Amino acid sequence: MTDQPVRAIVGPTGAGKSAMAMEVAHAGASVEIVAIDAFTVYRGMDIGTAKPSAADRATVAHHMIDVLDPDQAVDVQWFQAEARAAIADTQARSHEVLLVGGSGLYFRAVVDDLRFPPTEPDVRAAIHDRWADDPPAGHRHLATIDPAAAAKIEPDNVRRTVRALEVIELTGQPFSSFADAWDNRQAIYPDLEVTYLEPPTPDLRQAIAQRSRGMVDEGLLDEAADLRRRFSDGLSHTAEQAIGYAEAFAVLDGHCSVDDLPDAIATRTWAYARRQRAWFRADPRCMAPSGRADGTIQQPHTL
Repeated sequence: MTDQPVRAIVGPTGAGKSAMAMEVAHAGASVEIVAIDAFTVYRGMDIGTAKPSAADRATVAHHMIDVLDPDQAVDVQWFQAEARAAIADTQARSHEVLLVGGSGLYFRAVVDDLRFPPTEPDVRAAIHDRWADDPPAGHRHLATIDPAAAAKIEPDNVRRTVRALEVIELTGQPFSSFADAWDNRQAIYPDLEVTYLEPPTPDLRQAIAQRSRGMVDEGLLDEAADLRRRFSDGLSHTAEQAIGYAEAFAVLDGHCSVDDLPDAIATRTWAYARRQRAWFRADPRCMAPSGRADGTIQQPHTL
């Protein structure tokens, strides 16, 4: 691994991340982009994901784009492994890495030492059955073997208690040990540089509305119909529910009118953008020294 820092541009949908990324890449030597997005991994889902253009990808190397078919499942553990492999490969060639995307969970999974404990339905069901009639007893049992985890779980929260006990049984490790990285936000890449983009709310909403209309005008419905034809056995749950595509499929199925499609996409996108803002604002690496978003573009800084 080289000593070159990993840089990142993150923020809500419509903030201008891709445009800034291309400016940064063209300004530097040997910069390669790793997309941090759950949907641009899918081949054939181009318009609805605002995927980088063929021209941009021809001039700047992009990773984690068009690596799966839409009928294949994607989850955060797979993404973590694949994105980190792309980063390692880029650094091995002494090229700079620029992470670009709006998925807060996937960003943290890639840059932080997050671990995702396994699950086993039969084990979970057995533990649930054991404590279903007496949740406080199950919680007391958890407190004896992992007091740190029990302290963060309400005694009557059966689901979380069962999950903690399941992880302990499957891994032999305290459930609380998996939470350390979530709380600490300690990046595995030294000198990680993060640029957070957050336009003022009116500008962001307008950008989302324009983007939603543009997707429809560019042929989103045709793209969605083509996906249905090519993957007649069905898309993965992730692809089927992707913003823009779920709404386009609703039109194709007669549950939404074409005229209402742009507004439907914009409404759901804005709700997602608000969640993205909340996620990134909670990460001190994304905030100005004042610790709050001020509606302007944040400059890169190192933590």
